[in-house]
Amino acid sequence: MSLIANTIGRCRLAAKALVARYGVFATASIVLLHIAALGLMLWYEVSPYNMLVYVLTWGLLNFFFLVLLRRAAISAALSLVLVVTLITFSEFKFGVLWIQVSFVDLMVIETDTAKYLLQVYPWLGWAVLAGVAVVVPLLGLLWWSDPLKVRLRYALAGFAACLLGLIAVSSAVDLNDLEAYHGDSHVSYFARSGVKSVSELLTHGMFESDAIVTGRLKPSLDLACNPVTKPPHIILVHDESSFDIRSAPGVKVPPGYGDHFKSLDGKQRNFLVEGVGGPSWYAEYSVMTGLSARSFGRFSYFVLGIASGRVQRGLPNVLKNCGYRTHTLFPALGAFMNSRSFQTKVGVQSFNDQADLGANELEPDKFFYDKTLGMLEKERGQGPSFYYIYLVANHFPWYVRWRPDILAEWKDLNNPPLVDEYLRRQTMSRIDYDNFVAALKEKFPEESFLLVRYGDHQPDFSTKVLEPALDRAAIAQKVMHFDPKYYTTYYAIDAINFKPVDLSSAVDTLDAPYLPLVTMEAAGLPLDPSFVEQKAMLKRCNGIFYACGGGAEVRRFNRMLIDAGLIKQL
Repeated sequence: MSLIANTIGRCRLAAKALVARYGVFATASIVLLHIAALGLMLWYEVSPYNMLVYVLTWGLLNFFFLVLLRRAAISAALSLVLVVTLITFSEFKFGVLWIQVSFVDLMVIETDTAKYLLQVYPWLGWAVLAGVAVVVPLLGLLWWSDPLKVRLRYALAGFAACLLGLIAVSSAVDLNDLEAYHGDSHVSYFARSGVKSVSELLTHGMFESDAIVTGRLKPSLDLACNPVTKPPHIILVHDESSFDIRSAPGVKVPPGYGDHFKSLDGKQRNFLVEGVGGPSWYAEYSVMTGLSARSFGRFSYFVLGIASGRVQRGLPNVLKNCGYRTHTLFPALGAFMNSRSFQTKVGVQSFNDQADLGANELEPDKFFYDKTLGMLEKERGQGPSFYYIYLVANHFPWYVRWRPDILAEWKDLNNPPLVDEYLRRQTMSRIDYDNFVAALKEKFPEESFLLVRYGDHQPDFSTKVLEPALDRAAIAQKVMHFDPKYYTTYYAIDAINFKPVDLSSAVDTLDAPYLPLVTMEAAGLPLDPSFVEQKAMLKRCNGIFYACGGGAEVRRFNRMLIDAGLIKQL
């Protein structure tokens, strides 16, 4: 008790000394600013570790401004403004896009998210202006009345100590990219992502490629497209979270379950993706560009934002050169993970997101198929079209019965509840797809169609059912080392009034980046030099892309695309 009393007494004496020397306003301002920062930490940071990162970040900001300005009150005020601004924008971003602000958002400047926030919250711009109008005079008052100065050497020492501490603490615990979905610990997550991102950038760069290669590609945009036959409409279907769950032991499936995964030739083919349980945009990047998200290393989580405007090689751009009109039907907001910006830069002319389509948060597959039928009707007789249909009905969570009014006759099969709901939604998807194919045949009897479907990743619970005897640590090791068991879905090729021209590249097990090549060959479209080179890779690597040759093949290929001007500023 005496120790506590002595400590309190010393604090009182120190406070009296500060008040006597610098005045009540200056002293109270400094104290209140730090108390406000403490309150934000207690409200938002969810663990002692996150709080430690927050404290080091707060100290780093304060000492940074002390180095520049040497005054304590204005430094604390500017630090608090930055912290409040970060938390506010992270809260807004999470509320709209389900992901909080990362340091990579500063490294990759894009306007989609900001534009959408202003559309959803039109008052936000006025609120920002009002905040500036209030904060700027207060900062001026603090500057004018702030007599407490800190020597430069002390400020530099404090800055260095906080920086080294932040690096050490952030490096001690690996940052899981899924923490971006938690919507909490905004400051500590941002700081930790900064340490991770800068470290990766300095040690490995943002994009893997060889420094120099001997071969070169001609710019594909300069080449004419002369198909060997009348081009079909191409419909690429992103089948959310879909894979053949019969690969898990003991699962009971409904009759005819496996038919959905077969192509028109009766074969069932495996599709190797790069994400487990959530990041649909990895597959989106691969099937749009024919490239691998893994080439971005630890930046792969932000692949669409980084690639937007930098990666110009894309299936839609090639199809545009062949006279196609290119469309995307997207079930979420176009700003999500920068999908709209990315896809329009690789050749999608008409990007229709959730707001454009009038969609709810989750819609049955039928909703998007019906929208596609309507668009095809409007463009009837105008030449070939490409549609990228991004489905979402089979999205998590599977622990609730979604839309029980659909497939009301469904009877569970005595699997675990998650599995039965998953099978119910897969059955809904199969029925909607079959009805879509029937509608295409009925409404467009004179038109030809090539339909390509793929599963973007396995559902998040697949890691629990594929090898139930393994513990979480063993599964994590397998996932980390890209065990194909956890990264295998399916791809299938169908056709209406059309016989695929060439399926030689449609191998039994295909890495996702090869799907554009398979699609173009099946449609009978000529390959530009980059896809000719990629076809040679497919043959050498037996359908494997990034992992072939320990990554040497992809690094060489990436450099060739850079030299050809198809990848820029990476």
